[in-house]
Amino acid sequence: MASLLLPVIYLAFISLGLPDPLLGAAWPEICGEWGTPASWMGMVSMIISAGTIFSSLMSERFYLAFGPGKVTAFSVFLTAAGLFGFSFSSAFWMLCVAAVPYGLGAGGVDSVLNNYVALHYKARHMSWLHCMWGVGCSAGPLIMSAAISGSHWNNGYLTIAVMQSVLTAILLLSLPLWKKTTAEASEKPAVKSKLIDILKIPGVKEVLICFFCYCALESVAGNWAASYCSIYRGIPSEEAAGWASLMYIGITIGRFLSGFVTFKVNDRNMIRLGQIFVGMGAVLLLLPWRTALPAGLILVGFGCAPIYPSIIHETPSNFGKERSQGIIGVQMAFAYVGSLAVPPLFGLLADHISFSLFPWILGGLLVLMVWMAERLHHITGARQERSDLELKRAR
Repeated sequence: MASLLLPVIYLAFISLGLPDPLLGAAWPEICGEWGTPASWMGMVSMIISAGTIFSSLMSERFYLAFGPGKVTAFSVFLTAAGLFGFSFSSAFWMLCVAAVPYGLGAGGVDSVLNNYVALHYKARHMSWLHCMWGVGCSAGPLIMSAAISGSHWNNGYLTIAVMQSVLTAILLLSLPLWKKTTAEASEKPAVKSKLIDILKIPGVKEVLICFFCYCALESVAGNWAASYCSIYRGIPSEEAAGWASLMYIGITIGRFLSGFVTFKVNDRNMIRLGQIFVGMGAVLLLLPWRTALPAGLILVGFGCAPIYPSIIHETPSNFGKERSQGIIGVQMAFAYVGSLAVPPLFGLLADHISFSLFPWILGGLLVLMVWMAERLHHITGARQERSDLELKRAR
């Protein structure tokens, strides 16, 4: 039954990625139509992130009460409702209202599915499933670009909302598969943990900061790439919206390839490899040549590819399977704090200073992420060595 459920989870990951880049791709057009400041996109992204933080922190409770299948289906339904709201928006306040259900749904899908896959599937499946997220993210800006060119940005949201509704129906029909797979796996019940207790576990603070930096970097790159290319580098808005998809294309290709690399490379080194590519991409974005922009965006995405799924997949081994849902929920929450806080901060910096800060912000977040990831692995590695030593002595 686990193999039958995999295609359904693939679809769920596509649904998670489809709407993520839409706001950034459409924002230059929205600014021109409504005359809103560029930094106001940060307000909408903050509302979305606040919803995802709440649902991520509540994910353990939802998981235990309703099971992963029902939580996933209802969460995708919420994102569809939010996207329909975006598609009918004609004023800024309407975007803010529609952002609430969208954010709540996105956090539920992300936390529950990531824990489920980390517990039930190998590292290659985590990479390939997040590759499906990249498929959705790559398609989103292209759909929005076609809508802007052919009619109106609202129709881009309407198209994705219809697709999300179809995926919701498929997930509802798949509910029996989730129950059978969980029963076959004899899944050990999660241990309920308070947030303060989770934060006391050695290595947790480091992984939370690492997640904060990663999602902040990915969100800044995804939300502001089109604006950086259009407003600062002078690329036409239609072309810039399409270029915004290049980062997600890089993520998609990178995660597909990462699934094969994980046969030989462990999670820790996959993270390091990704960080190297992100650094290379940030350097290319600094260069003055037009051709360096698409190459830099692709490399940033290619580097992001293995980082997120590898950190998620190693969570049960780092902190224990029985605590994984609680810890992953908190990880998701801190990741979304990064998505909430840093993109609007960059918007303010871009408004008051310059969009030229875009690659520098990416580089700064990368440096802090590398530092925290290395500290995490030092702590968890030392803990594993102590456990192995105690096991040998017991024998």
